[in-house]
Amino acid sequence: MDEQSSSVPPDFNSGRGRIPENYVEYDLFLVQQKKGCRTLLQELEMLRKSAINICNTVTKDHIWQRDEFHLEMKSSEGMTYLHGMTDYGDAIEDEWLIVYLLRQLTQSFPDLWVHVADADGEFLLIEAANVLPKWITPEMDQNRVWIHDSKLLIIPLSSAADAQQEGNTANMTLRNAFDYVRTKPNALLHSPLIEAEAFYRLEKYPDYIRHSTHYSLVTIPRKLAYILHLIPKSVSIAVEMFYLRDAVTMKSISSASAPLVFPPEDFVTTSIHFTRVLFAQLKSQRLDPPPRWRALIKDRSEASPSDFQKLARQDMGMKLTCGYEMLSVDADKSRHRVVRELALLLRDLAEDGDAGLPTDRDMESWLNHQRDDAEDWMDINYLDFERELDGKHQSTSEEGGSGFGDPQAQDHLRKIVSRFESFLSDNKAGIDGVNLDDSDGNDNEDADDSDGDEDSEFEDKAVSFDEEAFQQMMREMMGMPENGTKNNCGVDAGASDLTQQPICEETENNPDDLQQLSSEMEAELRRHGALDLKSETPRHVKAPAAEQCHDEQQPSSAISTVEESMEELNIDYNLAQNILESFKGQAGMAGPTGNLLGMMGFTLPRDEDDRRRED
Repeated sequence: MDEQSSSVPPDFNSGRGRIPENYVEYDLFLVQQKKGCRTLLQELEMLRKSAINICNTVTKDHIWQRDEFHLEMKSSEGMTYLHGMTDYGDAIEDEWLIVYLLRQLTQSFPDLWVHVADADGEFLLIEAANVLPKWITPEMDQNRVWIHDSKLLIIPLSSAADAQQEGNTANMTLRNAFDYVRTKPNALLHSPLIEAEAFYRLEKYPDYIRHSTHYSLVTIPRKLAYILHLIPKSVSIAVEMFYLRDAVTMKSISSASAPLVFPPEDFVTTSIHFTRVLFAQLKSQRLDPPPRWRALIKDRSEASPSDFQKLARQDMGMKLTCGYEMLSVDADKSRHRVVRELALLLRDLAEDGDAGLPTDRDMESWLNHQRDDAEDWMDINYLDFERELDGKHQSTSEEGGSGFGDPQAQDHLRKIVSRFESFLSDNKAGIDGVNLDDSDGNDNEDADDSDGDEDSEFEDKAVSFDEEAFQQMMREMMGMPENGTKNNCGVDAGASDLTQQPICEETENNPDDLQQLSSEMEAELRRHGALDLKSETPRHVKAPAAEQCHDEQQPSSAISTVEESMEELNIDYNLAQNILESFKGQAGMAGPTGNLLGMMGFTLPRDEDDRRRED
């Protein structure tokens, strides 16, 4: 494993604003009772070696974007633990791979407690933002999130450590958090709902490591091909050097007479192992051929169509070679172990000469030496999105399949529909919004700061739905009057009560206000397509036979008619179709559908018709 390669001070504590951008920091603690310091040090060293072994096994074929997963012993504030910090650069998946490794490690060590954070703070809570209790805010969540026995645990607000830090933020230091975990491990909050959302991205591991690789044929000097065969993981640093190049680092390459470590000669075409991020970085960069490459790289305008593939391989090879050329400068002084290995190998090749380079026959025995993966994953075609929604694909689905083009897209769409449907199908939701369960509704807000309740009751309250906040948010998004839908009777109204005669004194005295409000709501929903159920339905869906409503018909009757006809429709299809139609009706602007999808963690692409109109 690479040594700690970050240049940040070693005394950085976890917390928002203290961790550099694109870094992830992780601390591993062994919570043991009545064990000496020597025993703790021995077990921490054993833990470190086990973590390295697990990492080497899982990431054997993985290329880290910048820094590798790393652990070192650290003592601070009377605590002895393992600490690591990794720079993941543009590869956000490297951060989640580290979280996956840490979670797997907690399954093997029952006494292990892990805290992980990045520049945004407790990013695991950010992933679960839609289901977090109201009391968890960015101002007070520091050091409260821990991973133990593969579970996500949260230190509750009513902790003894908080009493020592009275104020508005109630932030915990790492020392206070560790003391709480050590003395009250059973008092931490565990919510399966929060855990599922926080660890949602981990479901694709470890298979994602294999799917994120990309092999491509490139034309490079034989000397470089040999180095890449022996040190394949050095490609990430070389691509990074090229990606962040400037006039100073390109000086020797731009010169027509300066000596080069990798001169453009003795070319071979071989397959290079990239990650998709690295390949995209290299592919997206444009570089005019340096002086000594111009004779070899033809102008595309002068090339025939049959030469395009050859030119693409030469262009990728030129950029990769330039990256290694810049990397070889002062390679022996690099902080990266891999780069120092490159410096030693270059020194050996300089002594042995070309005799040490492989022949063409030797290269044929290399694994995947002619592998060339398709690059269609880089193409973005929003028409494919429409086909996925229709359950179509370029190729015919296999017999017995679901008919959906991409299982991942199917799961994504179903998740959108299920979240909307679970909200709309709540029979206890009245005109004032969602009504909570009796057990939740009778809880006082002050119960957060008391220690008399059981953990299960605290969890129920922690993940409960805040009806007032959601009601206010919906009013602001829909442009409704602030108190227009306030029901002062305190009666729990079901969904069927929407069409019944109002029983509140306020609505009896002001029937025109209720009618006006209903009209405004219906007009807003129709404008965004939410009530447009007359569009074409699938062949297997029975279309509604409801009669057309007259213009003078009351809005409550129209809503009732729609509710009756909805019983004959496929709910999932209409809901998904209305969501998309409403989103399209926003025309790229902010609107209710886009806001709701954003809060649920979904981002839909822009409509292809709009893009063509702009073009």
